[in-house]
Amino acid sequence: MSRIAGIDPDAPDPVVIRRAVDILQHGGMVIVPTRHLYGVGVDALDPRAVERVFKAKQRPYHQPLLIMLPSLGDVPRYARDIDERAAALMNAFWPGKLTIVLAARSILPPLLTGGTGRIGIRVPGHAVCRSIVRAMASPMTATSANLSGQSGCHRIDDLHPDIVAAADLVLDAGPLKPGVGSTVVDVTSGGVCILREGAVAAEAIEAANGIRTPQTSAGTPEGANWKRG
Repeated sequence: MSRIAGIDPDAPDPVVIRRAVDILQHGGMVIVPTRHLYGVGVDALDPRAVERVFKAKQRPYHQPLLIMLPSLGDVPRYARDIDERAAALMNAFWPGKLTIVLAARSILPPLLTGGTGRIGIRVPGHAVCRSIVRAMASPMTATSANLSGQSGCHRIDDLHPDIVAAADLVLDAGPLKPGVGSTVVDVTSGGVCILREGAVAAEAIEAANGIRTPQTSAGTPEGANWKRG
């Protein structure tokens, strides 16, 4: 059976989704289309699978991986100290373009959090990712399908051969529309701090919370830890 399977990004075939989920639930790694870039997905609760992502991407172990969940209601299982500011952001922007960094629960592998004790979470708006995590009923990693430090890819043909070779399945949705990644905000300190501004503007986050949000540039050590690549 081919390791590359075509998939409609708007109306994914349930048979293809089931194949991807079966692979993920057995420790496999799947390259998936997101809104703008191809990403690397594994079962985020499987430490060995998580380590595969770091090795495939040659990613430093201190840089956390983000996760995608099926719904807002799943968040308390994997994160704690969810205050009203975090809840306001979830209700305003999910499913979709905002990643929220919360205090991680011990159910998550330490490697996933990069030793920070925090986890970035997003409920995906993309039909393929949403279908996969719903069928898995557990979190999937969300990181771009590239070697660490290199640019993400909008087309399967542009993926690094090492990334393709490391994957058990590649879901090919054709060329993806160029665009920016999710905005990443940290709410673990009792406030709302933008670690990376992306698809959701700072002004929109401020409006959702009625506050002014400090920003941490992706060029700083803290901001760089949560970059998509």
